[in-house]
Amino acid sequence: MSDELRDEIEAINSIYGDGCLLSSSDDVGTYILTPPGESSSLLIRFPPEYPAVPPAVIGTNSTGRSGKKGDAARELALFCQALGNVYQSGSVCLFDAIEELGRLLGEQAPELQGAPSPTIHSDQGAEGDGDEGNTQMVDFAPGNEPQWILSDPIVELKSTFVARCAAVSSAAEAEAFVQHLLASDKKVRGATHNITAWRIKGPNNTAFQDCNDDGETAAGGRLLHLMQLMDLWNVMVLVTRWYGGHKLGPRRFALINQAARDSFVKAGLVTDPANAAGAKKRGSNK
Repeated sequence: MSDELRDEIEAINSIYGDGCLLSSSDDVGTYILTPPGESSSLLIRFPPEYPAVPPAVIGTNSTGRSGKKGDAARELALFCQALGNVYQSGSVCLFDAIEELGRLLGEQAPELQGAPSPTIHSDQGAEGDGDEGNTQMVDFAPGNEPQWILSDPIVELKSTFVARCAAVSSAAEAEAFVQHLLASDKKVRGATHNITAWRIKGPNNTAFQDCNDDGETAAGGRLLHLMQLMDLWNVMVLVTRWYGGHKLGPRRFALINQAARDSFVKAGLVTDPANAAGAKKRGSNK
């Protein structure tokens, strides 16, 4: 499996929930994709050369969900069309294909729109060595302090992950937000890792993005990749991990992305697929 495919699987499951994209036990390189809110799952084969070579949609997979007659064939045909619309050689494409599928379904019948579309906010230890370091308070005018939106805590094997996101308009502001948080919150400052990523659109079509692993090797880059797939701009995210004494291995990256995604949902930057699916079901019953 290529690094690009591994990161894409992690990001897709972080965005749409665990189980959206799962490996098929029947065939190496074949995965089961269950688009959010849809009644059918699709079998997709990723060639070893992916993303230089496009994935192949080889059929549908029964999920046990109830759906109208013909839904599976319709969704299969539309996903093939969506994949053809978005694929570019050398670039991962699954997130864009899911979003394009939602658009195509919406064109056919607005009440059937399935995949949620990311939106831009209008206002804008063991597996790594944490270092509390020296922090310096950044002064903000009263009432003008950073406005963080926090995720729900995620706890696994006594490790705790909490993400917070905030609207930012410059790299300097993003860095100031981090310094202010570390200086003003002793609990965050004493955490094992504080992993950050941010993406900003500047004047004259300039764009800036960066990340910091804070000792959790490759975690910042994965956060940044998640934001790229979700097309988030003028926002930063900081994921804090308190190590619980047990190694989590690669699983920790999924938990970091899961916490980040939850903060984006709570900030209104993206739609929660579970809520979107529920709304779709209620609409179809009217």
